[in-house]
Amino acid sequence: MAYEGERAAMVEAVAAREDIDDSTRAAMQAVPRHEFVPEGKREAAYEDTPLPIGEGQTISAPHMVAIMTDLLELSAGEAVLEIGTGCGYHAAVTAEVVGPENVYSVEYHDRLAERARETLSRVGYGDVSVRAGDGKQGWREHAPYDRAYLTCAATDFPDAVAKQVRSGGILLSPIGDGRQVLVRAHKRPDGSLDRERHGGVRFVPLQ
Repeated sequence: MAYEGERAAMVEAVAAREDIDDSTRAAMQAVPRHEFVPEGKREAAYEDTPLPIGEGQTISAPHMVAIMTDLLELSAGEAVLEIGTGCGYHAAVTAEVVGPENVYSVEYHDRLAERARETLSRVGYGDVSVRAGDGKQGWREHAPYDRAYLTCAATDFPDAVAKQVRSGGILLSPIGDGRQVLVRAHKRPDGSLDRERHGGVRFVPLQ
C-alpha cells in the first residue's frame, strides 16, 4: 500500500525517541497521515515535522501527537473533546484508541472543519463529530467528557472546556503566550485542576 513503509519507519523513529505505549504506537501506525496533508506536501507526510495545512495552521509533528496521546491515558469508549481540528489527523489518532463515535472536535475555521470532515469520512473515521465554532466554548451538548485537549496554545485552559470535563478527567494543552509549556491537568472533585508540566512546545495560538 502507498506510504506503508514510510509510515512504519516514522512510527519506529517516534517510538525510539519517545517512550510511547502500545495503544499509541498502534494508533499512529493505523492512521494514514499522508491523507491529511495537502497534496503538495505528501512527500513529507512521514517526516517528523509540522506541515502547513492552510489558514495559517499546521499539522503537528508526529512525535508531538504521540506524546499528547500518551499523556491523555486514553481508553476505549471514553468521550474526548478536541479543540482545534485542523486537518483531522490528531482526531483520527485519538479515534483509533477511543472509537470514532466518541471524539468531538471543534475547529475555528469553517473551511478547515469542512475539509477535515471530508477527509475523516473518506479515510474511515466518519463517526468523528466535527463542528466549526469557538473552541473556547467547548461543545456543551456532548459533555461531560473524560478527556479534553487543545491542539493550539492558550493562555490557560478555557473555563468552559474545563467545566465540561468530568471529575477525575484529564485536560491537556500547550499553555503560554510566547514561551509555551505542555500542561496536563487532572480535575479534582471540587473542580480545581492539579497541573503537571511536560516540557516546552511550540503551537499556533488558540483563536
